[in-house]
Amino acid sequence: MSNAGKFAIEAQGLTKAFGEHIAVNELNFRIPKGCIYGFLGPNGCGKSTTIRLMTGLLTPTSGEITILGQTLAGHEEAIKQKLGYMTQKFSLYDSLTVLENLRFVAAIYGFTGTRRTQRIDELLHLYDLKNQAKQYAGSMSGGQKQRLALACATLHSPELLFLDEPTSAVDPENRREFWERLFDLCDAGTTILVSTHYMDEAERCHALAILEDGHLRADGSPAELMNAMPANVVEIGGEQLRQLKQALLQQSEVLSAAQIGAHLRVLVKKTQTDPLRFLALLCAGRPMQLARPSLEDVFVTCTGTRHDE
Repeated sequence: MSNAGKFAIEAQGLTKAFGEHIAVNELNFRIPKGCIYGFLGPNGCGKSTTIRLMTGLLTPTSGEITILGQTLAGHEEAIKQKLGYMTQKFSLYDSLTVLENLRFVAAIYGFTGTRRTQRIDELLHLYDLKNQAKQYAGSMSGGQKQRLALACATLHSPELLFLDEPTSAVDPENRREFWERLFDLCDAGTTILVSTHYMDEAERCHALAILEDGHLRADGSPAELMNAMPANVVEIGGEQLRQLKQALLQQSEVLSAAQIGAHLRVLVKKTQTDPLRFLALLCAGRPMQLARPSLEDVFVTCTGTRHDE
């Protein structure tokens, strides 16, 4: 099978500079078709800029992007017809009703007559917006706006869907429901790229990239990234954890120390072959145990050198 058949997106040497500032720095990655792929990183790491480059809204300073087997440069308009894009900020019309917003987007994609009516009815039902059809978008809750934005982004059944921090303004229950809808879309054949700074969301992705300062720090499935982490995780209990944390951070073998409830979560470099013995010498008498790595631990080890969280 050719790469065109396997990958929805391929980026080679993708770079974007704004004057002296390099927002995206020589990114190389491939996103397989039919998966949910995440961009994980803090605000300002280059997630949104990378998405705008891939949707043709920005032109790269250098590098190449292939979308659905076709080079993006020179084919932007044709490719855009196959893409859906949901921005971080609600970008529909507050002064229009739900139905009017859907009709407006339908007109953009050339939906008319019975085809338009059937597709909008389908989306109103699918995204539980039937009762809000005549409600002005500006008066809706965060979760309702999110569902409307997703309905509009998928109205034309795109092959590739870009979501830029889509759940940043909604509660945990709505976030969970939103992700169930994403898996439904993926199961129907849509490839989804979603940017997030929520660790629990990143763990839902089939694969993800960790970005920092425009650089790709790691790339793979959550399980692969956790297995490849260059540190062991140890949880330490006892009293005076704040003082212990500061003492441990003085050790070069300790990458990170963070208090989680009544224990300290410590990341020890794997060059230290017996982390429990190493820490026992520093924390005499304290209860401690090895713990399963999390994606947050991966993020800490991939970004920067030392972390006092």
